[in-house]
Amino acid sequence: MAFKKFVFHVFSFSTALLLGTVASQAQSKQWFHLDPKADTTLGVSTDRAYRELLQNRKPTPVIVAVIDGGIDSTHEDLKQILWTNPKEIAGNGIDDDKNGYVDDIHGWNFIGGKDGKNVHYETAEVTRLYARLRTLYAAKSRASLKPAQQKEYDQYVKLKKEVESKRAEYQQQYESINSFNSQFQMITELLKKALGTTKLDTAALNNPSIENPMVKKQAGAIYGLLAEQGYTDVEALQKELGRTLEELKSRVDFAYNPDFDTRSIVGDNPDNVNETAYGNADVMGPDPMHGTHVAGIIAADRSNNLGVQGVADQVRIMAVRAVPSGDERDKDVANAIRYAVNNGAQIINMSFGKDYSPQRKVVDEAMRYALSKGVLLVHAAGNDSKLLDTTASFPSDRFMDGSAIPNLITVGATTPRNDKGLVAPFSNYGRKTVDVFAPGSAIYSTTPGSQYENLSGTSMAAPVVAGVAAVLKSYFPKLNYADLKRIIEKSAIVYHTQVIRPESTELVDFADLSKTGAVVNLYEAIKLASAEEAGKKAN
Repeated sequence: MAFKKFVFHVFSFSTALLLGTVASQAQSKQWFHLDPKADTTLGVSTDRAYRELLQNRKPTPVIVAVIDGGIDSTHEDLKQILWTNPKEIAGNGIDDDKNGYVDDIHGWNFIGGKDGKNVHYETAEVTRLYARLRTLYAAKSRASLKPAQQKEYDQYVKLKKEVESKRAEYQQQYESINSFNSQFQMITELLKKALGTTKLDTAALNNPSIENPMVKKQAGAIYGLLAEQGYTDVEALQKELGRTLEELKSRVDFAYNPDFDTRSIVGDNPDNVNETAYGNADVMGPDPMHGTHVAGIIAADRSNNLGVQGVADQVRIMAVRAVPSGDERDKDVANAIRYAVNNGAQIINMSFGKDYSPQRKVVDEAMRYALSKGVLLVHAAGNDSKLLDTTASFPSDRFMDGSAIPNLITVGATTPRNDKGLVAPFSNYGRKTVDVFAPGSAIYSTTPGSQYENLSGTSMAAPVVAGVAAVLKSYFPKLNYADLKRIIEKSAIVYHTQVIRPESTELVDFADLSKTGAVVNLYEAIKLASAEEAGKKAN
């Protein structure tokens, strides 16, 4: 549930559109690859690392699993780097490798049915909890219940209030942004006429030769927003507005609707956490936008001269579909982790999260299993502008017994700017719970249909770190999960910039918002890994 990021931009921009106050910031489409010293943009120095440190090293392939909503396996920039199950024969309807999954060529889909149908929309976990208790207590009063039942009744009342409040909130946001969208379209049409153009892009909007001061302010405001968010034209921004409206509407109609239930498509028993033999081989699903974007950040083909380049150049992406539009289920997440581990993934990217985890134990057990096999887990911190030190969020950075999860890295999101806007305003943070920050604002990557777009979120920051981990593992194959995590964190660049704390106006030291107080950097990570390797050889 990661659309709050754009809701924030819309509301902050609605005033700027009228006043002409949005600041312009030109940047490279893939700014996150740039070097903070040479390019004055807080990227992770990907290009510099390859150019200066990796030329004479031979990489080995690394398997990175992307647990997400699906990946476009036909994308021009991804099809060559997809993991292919070497023990499975495509399309023969037989479980050739006897792993329990028929025709799992590029991965598996845990939110699909055996008939090929797929879950697209799902309820939020809080809605599922409320719906279950509603059947027991909707027609009862607290006074009529035995003391043992009253505690559960109180939980029902609490959940009911939360679901109804969330549904009303998203309905209000939908109406506000829909109104803004109408206003925005009207202004852009007027600007087209005033500027004598059929297409509003940054070239047309940058300091146009017009006398009307209000029109000039509006052109400047829109130009500033396009530049800041990494768009080149208004059409791309309008497309994201449309997506935001669609997502908000889905929250009202599906996520917080206790009468909506789509799990029957899968055909499993969702309460049986020991069940594993369900799903289908469709790793794209009905909406692979999010997962396709994530996969491209990690490993979009760096050698084909098309589109974009991922962080890592020797990766095979394993697609594991377990995240619908709505909250993922604990059972599916646990099975997705186990599937990835059992099929050779060395790193798992998990750009998802939620506020409740009723079957948390099974996820804990899966993460412990990944730990026992030496697999690194990279998790997005979330997009609710929350202090995770005091707010429940799952998967958690700790096991249920309170011990830290040693093979997990939790990632917050930054922008290109080394000023008070360094922290993405939507990013969760926490001195005790978030390990590092990474670029996560206006990240240009692969989208379905061999297209490319900017998206923002900690969902984009996590795969930057997964990509860095993959490069390290590829060029220094002896590194284990603990080495990868230690090197990534130790080499990250600490900033003491005064930044705006998310969802506030307070200025705080950036270094106080995570355990490391730092932004990951591939160049520095490679330098550290090389130095440690040389030290071991010398000894």
